[in-house]
Amino acid sequence: MSGKIDARFGELFLRSAEDFYAYGVHLLFNDWWEAAPCDAIQVYVDAIEQHPEQGPLAAAGWFAPEIGVADLARYPEGSLGAAYRRFMTENDLMEHLAEGYRELHEAFEKDGKLNRLPAVLRYKVLRGYQTHDLHHVLTGYPATPYGELAIQAFGLAQTNFPYAAMWIAVVTAHMTLVDPALTVPAMDAITSGWALGRRARSIQFVKFEQMLDRPLRELRHDYGFMADPCALFPAELA
Repeated sequence: MSGKIDARFGELFLRSAEDFYAYGVHLLFNDWWEAAPCDAIQVYVDAIEQHPEQGPLAAAGWFAPEIGVADLARYPEGSLGAAYRRFMTENDLMEHLAEGYRELHEAFEKDGKLNRLPAVLRYKVLRGYQTHDLHHVLTGYPATPYGELAIQAFGLAQTNFPYAAMWIAVVTAHMTLVDPALTVPAMDAITSGWALGRRARSIQFVKFEQMLDRPLRELRHDYGFMADPCALFPAELA
């Protein structure tokens, strides 16, 4: 691997590591492609395309139809759909998150920033915004800063993907160089998500939107989650 870190991108990375709320990883991710090493890009492409389960799903390029909170009201208690609705309403989460990100993504494309972003990775990030909250429901990780960090570590364990990897890199740089008090809780969240992601079957690209009527407990069992997925996640981080 002969690639080098572009100096301008290095400055942006430090900006994000200093304050990732002011300059988010979703921006850093899109800034990377113009100078990303070709060898590194290929590794990320191969991680998906050569995966026995993820490869065919990504090649199909399926996107879920738009689903709103009101659409989920018909699903019975105990189902994935009911749990998804509860997660969205209790956390006051924005509907149509993927559509909002798609607009941002298309603006970056129009500016030419994503000319070197391969199609399979473009699909990964857009489909990922559709499934993000469903992955919270399936794993049991809360919609808190540490729960989000655990979800990124979980996703990285299942797919070598730069967005999740950048989140881990930015947070670990921040805790090392800016706020060492974050070290223990951040590492607890990261290791929890990583361990769960390594143990479970891949849920990346899976069409869970077509399984909203199925019992959540049954789906968790089928994909290799423990009965209480948050047992590895320290209660104080929730």
